[in-house]
Amino acid sequence: MIGRIRGNLVHKQPPVILVEVGGVGYELQVPMTTLFQLPELGAEVSLVTHFVVREDAQLLYGFAQERDRALFRQLIKVSGVGPKLALTILSGMDSASFARCVQRDDISSLVALPGVGKKTAERLLVEMRDKLKDWLGQLDGELPSSVPAQSAAPVDRVADAEGALIALGYKPAEAARMVAAVNDDSVENSEDLIRRALKSMVSG
Repeated sequence: MIGRIRGNLVHKQPPVILVEVGGVGYELQVPMTTLFQLPELGAEVSLVTHFVVREDAQLLYGFAQERDRALFRQLIKVSGVGPKLALTILSGMDSASFARCVQRDDISSLVALPGVGKKTAERLLVEMRDKLKDWLGQLDGELPSSVPAQSAAPVDRVADAEGALIALGYKPAEAARMVAAVNDDSVENSEDLIRRALKSMVSG
């Protein structure tokens, strides 16, 4: 089991990153809430991880916060929720926001995420309520802060943002609409664009 990885961040193509450790490059899938906290390319990064072994693949998932990994591990135990959907959920909201959804029986915010239908959202609320009971009382309300990333050309920025949303499960036309709706001169980079697009879906 690979529980933590520390090395140089050498590539970012949401939701996949590449971390080089001792000359070996490890490919990790990370939720957007973690991606927004990553440093510049070439900098050292440390992530807690979850390793999944399947017949056709070995997949490594990375998280900036221990509680996000803990939530990921609880989510994949829910019937009908696999690693991909769990990653999508954690890309749309961090662990504290998800806990608040459970606390408030907020189905609408969950249904706004791709791949989460009403029945799945209801199952999540029911099955996760007991698992998060102790956690709900300890929330500090702090959301992870992002680390400024390198800027990209406008066209690349839009393409990268749309590609990341499609990888999370949004349809191409929907991803294009989401990005176009929040893209303006104040957007700093593709990660900022992705963050705004995801926030507009959950809040809208």
